[in-house]
Amino acid sequence: MNWIKDLIEKTKVESFVYRKLNDLNCKLFVKRDDLIHEEISGNKVRKLKYNLKFCLDNSLAGVVTYGGAYSNHLLASAAAAKLTDLKIIGRVRGNELNPDSNTVLRRCQDLGMHLEFLERNYFSTIKKQDGIIEIDGQIFLSIPEGGCNLNGVEGCKEIITELDDDFDYYCLAQGTTTTSIGIAQSIPKSAQLIVVPVLKGFNSKIEMTSVIGEKEYEKIENQLIILDEFHFGGYAKTDTILDEFIKDFNGQNSFEIESTYTGKAMYGLMNFIKSKNIRNKKVLFVHTGGLSKWNKS
Repeated sequence: MNWIKDLIEKTKVESFVYRKLNDLNCKLFVKRDDLIHEEISGNKVRKLKYNLKFCLDNSLAGVVTYGGAYSNHLLASAAAAKLTDLKIIGRVRGNELNPDSNTVLRRCQDLGMHLEFLERNYFSTIKKQDGIIEIDGQIFLSIPEGGCNLNGVEGCKEIITELDDDFDYYCLAQGTTTTSIGIAQSIPKSAQLIVVPVLKGFNSKIEMTSVIGEKEYEKIENQLIILDEFHFGGYAKTDTILDEFIKDFNGQNSFEIESTYTGKAMYGLMNFIKSKNIRNKKVLFVHTGGLSKWNKS
């Protein structure tokens, strides 16, 4: 799996600016995991790394995983399985869909993913299935939706352990909680992690506890700052305030944020720094990737 090592080496840390915070004298940095790959975007390769390694180490036939019609996780999994020469089955929420419903699903199929379109209620009952399953006499690894399992957490820890420097605050968008758990378990004890859920009504504590258990959650709880008011109406929803912020921010920097994940997290971070009058601190924003060209088309 040298291709994963090669991809991860593309990431880097660089400084960025936001003029409205200039008077607070905070040093702002971004971890550019968005540079890793066009389709295995950002934190996706982190969450897949040890799941794929498990498959290879145990000579499994391939992977089964889960996602919605526009899932970045399905796309990343399809691309990664192709590079790893593993079979892959993508179970998609919505039995009214087909491979030609959108460019993301078409691309998944073109990469070799066998798509199964499931009734929505049934999908919700199996989307967190984690571990070994047998299909037609072959052994597969079932990876939950979004890559949310302990193998995924282990890969996300490396976002922090590969850094050469420490920071006072770390921040990222929160979806399945996999990446935020890995980061929370890896940052210095003196630091705090700001997470910005992109789903409306999302309970970060419950979701994180479901992955690592109550005892492990208690070890990181005091370092967490959960900003759950910046979902802008729910997953993939936006408004003029967020759109204008993203346009303004992107105009000031050499990298881009978008309205589904990173834009909401960055808006929440800037609001937090300004409203709490955070001064003279080092802050790292973890860019977990964005929408692929298949989402944008």
